[in-house]
Amino acid sequence: MAASGRKSASAVKRSTAVSKPTAVSKPTAAKKAAPAKKGAPAKKVAPAAKSPVAKVTTKKAVRKKPAIAPEKATAVVKAASPVKTVAPKTPTAESRTALVRRARRINRELAEVFPYAHPELDFDNPFQLLVATVLSAQTTDLRVNQTTPALFAKYPAPEDLAAANPEEVEEILRPTGFFRAKTKSVMGLSKALVENYGGEVPGRLEDLVKLPGVGRKTAFVVLGNAFGRPGITVDTHFQRLVRRWQWTEQTDPDKIEAEIGALFPKGEWTDLSHHVIWHGRRICHARKPACGACPIAPLCPAFGEGETDPEKAKKLLKYEKGGFPGQRLKPPQSYLDAGGKPAPPLGAG
Repeated sequence: MAASGRKSASAVKRSTAVSKPTAVSKPTAAKKAAPAKKGAPAKKVAPAAKSPVAKVTTKKAVRKKPAIAPEKATAVVKAASPVKTVAPKTPTAESRTALVRRARRINRELAEVFPYAHPELDFDNPFQLLVATVLSAQTTDLRVNQTTPALFAKYPAPEDLAAANPEEVEEILRPTGFFRAKTKSVMGLSKALVENYGGEVPGRLEDLVKLPGVGRKTAFVVLGNAFGRPGITVDTHFQRLVRRWQWTEQTDPDKIEAEIGALFPKGEWTDLSHHVIWHGRRICHARKPACGACPIAPLCPAFGEGETDPEKAKKLLKYEKGGFPGQRLKPPQSYLDAGGKPAPPLGAG
């Protein structure tokens, strides 16, 4: 029994010894570990499975953002558009009384800035002013002033110009541009003056506008400066500035004339025209106004459209305001006393 007990014990030990390798706890651990390794990718896959959800969520979030963005952008555009559209127009907040006061104040201040303002065409009599004004279309007053001395030296009176050789007149007027059409106009109006008005320039608007090449603008220049009869000269500078100042929204010269005329006493019309035109030629330019050097900037609703830096704006000033010669070869003494310089004759450096 003891021997058999020992044998059984030995057998147990052997079986135990054998069973241990058979069980192979390590491989079992390995097997258990293997699923863990396989599980690891599974865990990685699990996030991967979730990641599409995250991506979808992100995409949804992205989809929502563009949906919101256009709405905001549209709101901004809608808010900005009226500002750009309304800016050039008369603000609805300004009453008629306030507009009249502002317009008249601007004219008073410009009168202080340009006390020597005058027509910038050289002339000695109504006939010379009439012809010079017709010639000033599509060119500068300077070019006209450099051309008319030769014209009036050869044809001093309407009778002389009416009987002139057209080709000779064309050659004189060539520097002013459109010289053939201008020759036809000045010779035609000279003939009309001789035939209908005894060689004299009429002093009435209705008579002047009947002459060849003469419109309301030319007529008012002559009436205001040769006859002392008030008139508003609506040239390109005048049109630009009165719209910039929001005095009117009109674009037709006749309508502009009527609306601006209603803002001022009739006796101020001629000087008003000079002030506005001079300001437009020297400071309030078409493309780049010298806002930083403008004496009426606080009254101007368009301030900021041009150069606002004072030093840079000063470099944009023209004629006497910039230290340069003016447009008249024979300017009035008041202009010279204010520091103005006469223009050089044709061909001078």
